[in-house]
Amino acid sequence: MVNAEFARISPDVKLGEDVKIYAFVNLYGCEIGDESRVGTFVEIQKGAKIGRRVKVSSHSFICEGVTIEDEVFIGHGVMFINDKYPRATTTTGQSQTEADWECVPTLIKKGASIGSNATILCGVTVGERAIVGAGSVVTRDVPDNAVVAGNPARVVRILENK
Repeated sequence: MVNAEFARISPDVKLGEDVKIYAFVNLYGCEIGDESRVGTFVEIQKGAKIGRRVKVSSHSFICEGVTIEDEVFIGHGVMFINDKYPRATTTTGQSQTEADWECVPTLIKKGASIGSNATILCGVTVGERAIVGAGSVVTRDVPDNAVVAGNPARVVRILENK
């Protein structure tokens, strides 16, 4: 289901079966797996990969270099970052191009949940079935089944068979 009247979906987007895309999204050069849902006001950039049965809630930003495995929940307003040292211009004052920075990959593993308004810095892995608390800033890897919260996010507990 795509509300194409209010969605910008580039022809190079690879959509799986039964993907639901709501209004006011911007998708280009990305992959979205079967039965996933993309909420309103979401941008997913080129090179981002979204697995099967993923829910991306409204107002989230998934940038180049982000891989989200199957059955992941992305809360409202989640932001991903793909550059450790972002700049608008080079040292000579020229606008940066793709050649002027390094895209640092991020991995969100199967079954993880990212709470609303969390920020995920580049270069981290969020483990299987881990939970990132709302508003957290993830600056380092999150173990499988861990619950993390805060700024910077720290392990609060480990889930048993959840």
